[in-house]
Amino acid sequence: MSWFKRENADLTSAPAPEGEDAERRVRTDGLWVKCLGCRQAIWKADLEANLNVCPKCGYHFGMDAQERVASLLEPGYELVDQGLRSTDPLNFTDIKPYKLRLEQGRRQTGLDDAILNAVGDLGPIPVVLSVMEYAFAGGSMGAVVGETIARAVDRSLAGRKPLIIVTASGGARMQEGIVSLLQMAKISSGLAQMDDKRIPYICVLTHPTYGGVTASFAMLGDLNVAEPGALIGFAGPRVIEQTIRQKLPEGFQRSEFLLEKGFLDAVMSRKELKQYLIRALEFMQVPA
Repeated sequence: MSWFKRENADLTSAPAPEGEDAERRVRTDGLWVKCLGCRQAIWKADLEANLNVCPKCGYHFGMDAQERVASLLEPGYELVDQGLRSTDPLNFTDIKPYKLRLEQGRRQTGLDDAILNAVGDLGPIPVVLSVMEYAFAGGSMGAVVGETIARAVDRSLAGRKPLIIVTASGGARMQEGIVSLLQMAKISSGLAQMDDKRIPYICVLTHPTYGGVTASFAMLGDLNVAEPGALIGFAGPRVIEQTIRQKLPEGFQRSEFLLEKGFLDAVMSRKELKQYLIRALEFMQVPA
């Protein structure tokens, strides 16, 4: 039985490193990232230089809203429509108060809510860009997110500039009840005005995009483009399986599956996305 026992040993923790080993661990801590695709270790600086795409297998890591804006727009862009904050209209509490969740989101992301608007140039083309931040309450859409995107639509209408929205969301923010659901119609109505005036709107869907966001503006683009491997849908796969009591196809709700079924126009790697959007907008040519 002694073969299967380690006597006088604490199996709950590894021994603390000492001397040179400890110094080496301190210097390298946090400098490597394990890829969720190929399971290989990646030097963090290499990953960031590659737009958070694994250089070995092409797996797309998450990207925060500020990084996304910087990756698409030329230097000199301007962040706009900031300072809007939810008022917690329902004074909502579940496991914790909604106000506390909002405070945590602001501390973690440095944003007022799960959205960031910017105006600038995408290559040679002036655009309005609206990017959702998944790290803030799962990118959920409440009154502030809806109003901020609506203001982006208004800017596009006023300046006749193309609008690009980058989605990353779990859907409508239920802590705000019907107020969150109203944003679906509010944004869709503005996009209909853009369509009437023939001003291009492109939606870039990233992992994940779900719920009321998918059911409204995420699928209303003149061009709907997704990143590789992104999960996109209304309800999650497990909810659907439990409802219809059937096994879903392999890769169900992944962007490649949706492209095959006609829900998307293209699946584009992050490294190629900017040039693809420029070519698309040049083809659309905003009328004077």
